[in-house]
Amino acid sequence: MAASQTLHSTKNIRNIAVVGHAGSGKTTLIEALLEKSGAIQSAGSVDKGTTVCDFTDQEKRLQHSLDVSTCYLETDGTFINLLDTPGYPDFMGRALSVLPAVDTAAIVVNAQTGIELITQRMMDFSAQRKLCRLIIINKIDAENINLQDIFKEIRTTFGRQCLPLNLPAQQGKAIADCFFESTDETPDFASVEAAHTEIVDQVVELDDELMEAYLEQDEDINPDQLHDPFERALRAGHLIPVCFVSSDTGVGIQQLLRILSKLMPSPMEGNPPEFFNDQGEKKAIIMSAGDMDGHFVGHVFKVNVDPYIGRLATFRVHQGSISKGDQVFIGDQRKTVRLAHLYQAQGKDLKEISTAVSGDLCSVSKIEDLRFDTVVHSSHDEDELHMKSMPMPPPMYGVALELMKRGQEKKLSDALNKLTTEDPSVKVEFNAQVNETVLRGMGELHLRVALECMRKEFGINISTHPPKIAYLETITCQAEGHHRHKKQTGGAGQFGEVFLRIEPLPRGSGFEFSNKVVGGNIPRQFIPAVEKGVKQVLDEGAIAGYPLQDVKVIVYDGKHHPVDSKEVAFVAAGKRAFSDAISKAKPMVLEPIAKIEVTIPSSYVGDITGHLSGIRGRIAGSVAIAGNRVRISAEVPLAELGDYQTTLKSLTGGEGTFAMELDHYEKTPPAAQKDLEKAFRPDIS
Repeated sequence: MAASQTLHSTKNIRNIAVVGHAGSGKTTLIEALLEKSGAIQSAGSVDKGTTVCDFTDQEKRLQHSLDVSTCYLETDGTFINLLDTPGYPDFMGRALSVLPAVDTAAIVVNAQTGIELITQRMMDFSAQRKLCRLIIINKIDAENINLQDIFKEIRTTFGRQCLPLNLPAQQGKAIADCFFESTDETPDFASVEAAHTEIVDQVVELDDELMEAYLEQDEDINPDQLHDPFERALRAGHLIPVCFVSSDTGVGIQQLLRILSKLMPSPMEGNPPEFFNDQGEKKAIIMSAGDMDGHFVGHVFKVNVDPYIGRLATFRVHQGSISKGDQVFIGDQRKTVRLAHLYQAQGKDLKEISTAVSGDLCSVSKIEDLRFDTVVHSSHDEDELHMKSMPMPPPMYGVALELMKRGQEKKLSDALNKLTTEDPSVKVEFNAQVNETVLRGMGELHLRVALECMRKEFGINISTHPPKIAYLETITCQAEGHHRHKKQTGGAGQFGEVFLRIEPLPRGSGFEFSNKVVGGNIPRQFIPAVEKGVKQVLDEGAIAGYPLQDVKVIVYDGKHHPVDSKEVAFVAAGKRAFSDAISKAKPMVLEPIAKIEVTIPSSYVGDITGHLSGIRGRIAGSVAIAGNRVRISAEVPLAELGDYQTTLKSLTGGEGTFAMELDHYEKTPPAAQKDLEKAFRPDIS
């Protein structure tokens, strides 16, 4: 494969994540953009499994994106990287993982359904990452829709800074431009003049000189004059542009290409991501995208394990440049690795390139140390550098894995390694007490896709136990604990004594350990052993076998023996003292509460709300949407949902759909907690 030289510069690059709820048409929209720009000869179809971005067997069969795909196009002198993301809540982790790699989040809204769960979540997460945001209303040619109501809903939900760059015309069959130039089209609602004036007014608010010129000059400010303040307004969240398209008919696609190339920020114009130094410095470090002579710094945001080419890591260049054959450092490793190849990805197809500049997204293969969130760099000055972490949603479901065939342990290990490498929201736990491996994910579909991958790619015969709910344990008050571990055998004995105090922490704080021992009652070398014993209880649980969190442990006294004190003794003493304290601290079990959105025909509203109330659900609200359908929002204990997909199909004759995500944890009802405790210790009366 011959390598091609990168011809574009940093200022001509656009990095855009296409995000939104499942079914909003993200993949089809990207196909339309690729075709219109000439990147592909003809647009593929999700139904036929011929799209650039949904290329795996699972994605073709399910007709939904399950992973992030990278593709690119060139138009009007700009090089645009598009990242197609999954829209199911189960795969939220994969969608979030790409946000550090882009300058713009393009949030796609389905004109038939309006604002959905993932729409809201991706708007929030994009704002947290200080990304410029663009809202794309898709499927404007659909029947029985009210685009004016959709636009009003967007402004009500996300703010009056949401302003249209264009408007639908001819009942969604055409587009009226409100920004670049005058148009003969009459919009279906509002007016071009009013929309244009509102955008200009919003943009010039951040530029005093331009505001003065705007007020003084007789004619309108042209788009070139607006470019710089437009970018400032995007960066500040002072403006969130809205545009209208139909990915099926191609209406608005050419206009969208123009918006992406002319108005969306380059890496030199967007808000740069924050890096930090591990050497204790709290101050954010900003990479200079325009510094081509600076040290090379890249950040890995995607890793795939391909059966043919091995590990394929994709990173964004945040500073400097990198060429094929260069030597680089990975994290704080002291040795260099050679980048034998550099690739640009067009879906599953890789094009080899010779150089990547600041802002580029590129991939390298067969470097095992490259993992998600790794920083790769060219100088030891960046050894301790890491990017501000992207909070991943915690896994809600778990299944215990059991091999059906002996001798497949290595295959199982390889499969689990692949899953955790590719998906930062997948977790694997091993429960030594019952010799059980537990796979945790965001939902039933998430786990089903993962298990199918394990079976097909690795040929593993595996059975699973029913999903386990990810309960947590915590305490509600202060308490003290004590234990003396004394064991005398024929030879040297074991001795360790620990006094400790525990305190509850605010929900979500995790765990803190503090050593307040004075006078050497517990020698310093044994304090880590005490903490080790405490952490064993944290992992194993104290009352129902679930992880313990939001607790502070203060070790304040103890005793040791000059001969018999050993690490194992203080591990045991710390563990038992901690358990003793917990028993006095009014421990409780926390259950996960899921936020659920159910979309159903209006005739089933009574049945669904009644059922949700019957499973301890709290109805948060409902809204009518297109097609005589209703979307109901509720909070429901995850333990009560079970196989909700089957239940919903039964209640609605197969016409209902739902999406859910973990929202928060609450105290488990006393009766349920008692059952959990009894299951953990069956001998409890």
